[in-house]
Amino acid sequence: MSMIAPFYGGKSILITGATGFMGKVLMEKLFRTSPDLKVIYILVRPKAGQTTQQRVFQILNSKLFEKVKEVCPNVHEKIRAVYADLNQNDLAISKEDMQELLSCTNIIFHCAATVRFDDPLRHAVQLNVTATQQLLLMASQMPKLEAFIHISTAFANCNLKHIDEVIYPCPVEPKKIIDSMEWLDDAIIDEITPKLIGDRPNTYTYTKALGEMVVHQESGNLNIAIIRPSIVGATWQEPFPGWVDNINGPSGLIIAAGKGFLRSIRATPMAVADLIPVDTVVNLTLAVGWYTAVHRPKSTLIYHCTSGSLNPCNWGKMGFQVLATFEKIPFERAFRRPNADFTTNIIISQYWNAVSHRAPAIIYDFYLRLTGRKPRMTKLMNRLLRTVSMLEYFINRSWEWSTYNTEMLMSELSPEDQRVFNFDVRQLNWLEYIENYVLGVKKYLLKEDMAGIPEAKQHLRRLRNIHYLFNTALFLIAWRLLIARSQIARNVWFFIVSFCYKFLSYFRASSTLKV
Repeated sequence: MSMIAPFYGGKSILITGATGFMGKVLMEKLFRTSPDLKVIYILVRPKAGQTTQQRVFQILNSKLFEKVKEVCPNVHEKIRAVYADLNQNDLAISKEDMQELLSCTNIIFHCAATVRFDDPLRHAVQLNVTATQQLLLMASQMPKLEAFIHISTAFANCNLKHIDEVIYPCPVEPKKIIDSMEWLDDAIIDEITPKLIGDRPNTYTYTKALGEMVVHQESGNLNIAIIRPSIVGATWQEPFPGWVDNINGPSGLIIAAGKGFLRSIRATPMAVADLIPVDTVVNLTLAVGWYTAVHRPKSTLIYHCTSGSLNPCNWGKMGFQVLATFEKIPFERAFRRPNADFTTNIIISQYWNAVSHRAPAIIYDFYLRLTGRKPRMTKLMNRLLRTVSMLEYFINRSWEWSTYNTEMLMSELSPEDQRVFNFDVRQLNWLEYIENYVLGVKKYLLKEDMAGIPEAKQHLRRLRNIHYLFNTALFLIAWRLLIARSQIARNVWFFIVSFCYKFLSYFRASSTLKV
């Protein structure tokens, strides 16, 4: 018998970041397993000319929510979109909406964050730290609140090799950072950013660590838990395999490689690719929400949602499986033949990779100019290389995360809940998952027609032949230039030609004698 699904029945739930990747999957799971919940409040702001209601309508009419409509036909009535802007210090929530949230909310899932690695520190602090502080202040005024679940990241403390389920202190207090953002100008903030983040790679990981400190310091009497997922990828099982709707992390790399834009990356093949399916994170999140509200732990528990310690998969294995999937399910209109070269960390490799990526883009832009079209490939390639550069920190290192609390929670679940809210990554078949991931990127993210696979395979073969011909021609030209400049090279060339001629003559003579 399930204990988690009935727990959310009749509850009023507030979700931040509900329009994001994980937020959508969280909403879908809640509606599908607990269709009798009372309401889900989502904080939304108008975007790209859409009102808050139009954004909600667009989400609910996506492929992701097809199963939900079968078990919860009135799902539109159970979502309450509340205008909010996390970029504002008061979140810009109206007095009427604030009163409703304060008086009705039972559970908070705080998923909202900026996940851009290169975000300016001021913006990252506002979304990942200050907004969390504001939400905690709201939570402290909610008489019916049973649990506050904060979604952090397993890489908040990536400056450490081994990471335990504890909150690590930051050198500078979060309050001082928040206050300084109010009066320092952008130039000074940019100057001091490297000193503040220290040995962390970017503002994202640094501000997520600050956000955890804020949760720890300002939790008061609230029932709070923190979840730290690693690299969140496409769905594993629910509501169907391979669903993804953003280009962050592995999804962007898969698209770039599948389209032929990305031919090599600087990665350590044996480094653990700590990828975690988004539905696994959501299942753990809902289980943590139930456990935190019902069992009311005496201290804030932290749950690592990672795969490396329980079911590791390295980047080399993942890369080869992605390439194998491309052969079966190629992408449409690929720019070049997909390939991957997991090179070692040497400067010459980094330089050559950059040149080999940019050169075809420059040539293609030249062709676009000649045909009267706007050049775009060089700009796209520069953006891609910048993204890959920011990911290099994570694909060249491995971490160890303890999972005692996560394993403890799993043991507390009934057999039915272990099945319905499965977050046991030991059951994950990586080869199958990666194939579904690539297929999902093609189908749900790029929206490519699966009927076009034969044509895409033919296009892939043409690209492969062009690639071989280009390399051969390049080699011959380079060798010819070398011959023109070097007597030794000419001697080697004549020796090779002479040897091949003699070998062919001998082979022809041998064949004649046999006949």
